[in-house]
Amino acid sequence: MSAALSAAVEGLLLGASLIIAIGAQNAFVLRQGLAARHVGPIVAICALSDAVLIVAGAAGIGSLVNASSALFALLAFAGAAFLAWYGWGAARRALKPGVLVAGGGPAGTRRAAVLTALALTWANPHVYLDTVVLLGGVSGRYPPDIRAFFAGGAMTASVIWFTSLGYGARLLQPVFARPAAWRVLDAIIALVMVTLALKLAAEGWRMA
Repeated sequence: MSAALSAAVEGLLLGASLIIAIGAQNAFVLRQGLAARHVGPIVAICALSDAVLIVAGAAGIGSLVNASSALFALLAFAGAAFLAWYGWGAARRALKPGVLVAGGGPAGTRRAAVLTALALTWANPHVYLDTVVLLGGVSGRYPPDIRAFFAGGAMTASVIWFTSLGYGARLLQPVFARPAAWRVLDAIIALVMVTLALKLAAEGWRMA
C-alpha cells in the first residue's frame, strides 16, 4: 500500500471512529432526515464544518508537530492516551449500548434548522479536540504532501456519515433504534481506536 493510500485509509478510519457516536449532532441530523426537512443544508453544514476544522488541524497543528520531534513524541503519547481512553469508552458502550433517539420535533424553518446545526457543531468543545487537536496531531506524522491524503480521508468519512444519516434516516431508524446495532458499531470503534493508539504510541516512543 502506498504512503498516500495508507494515510487516506487511516484518516478515513480515525475520522469515522470519531464522528460515528451517539450525540446531539447526530440525533439532530437523524431527526431532520426522518422529517425530510432541510436535510441538504444540515448535511452540508456538518460536513463542511468538519472539513474546515480538519484542514485547520492538519495545516496548523501538523506543521507545528512536524517541526519538533520532542513535541511530536509528546502529542503522540497524549494522542495515544486519548485514543485508548476513547476506545475504552466505546468498549464500555458496547457492553451497555444505548440508542439514537429521534425524539423531539425538528426545527420548523430553514433558518432555525441551520442555526441549530451550527450551534451543535461549533459550540461543542469536543469537536475541536477531535478534529483540530487529535486529527491534526496524528496528521503531523506525515509529510505535507501525504498529510493532505490523511485529511482527505477524514473529510470523506464525515461526508459519507452525515449524508447517509441525513438522507438514509428513514432506513436507518429501525437499525439505530436497536441497542444491538450500537453494540456492534461501538465494538468496531473500540478496536480501531485501540489499534491506532498502539501505533501512535510506538511512533512516539521511536521519536522520544
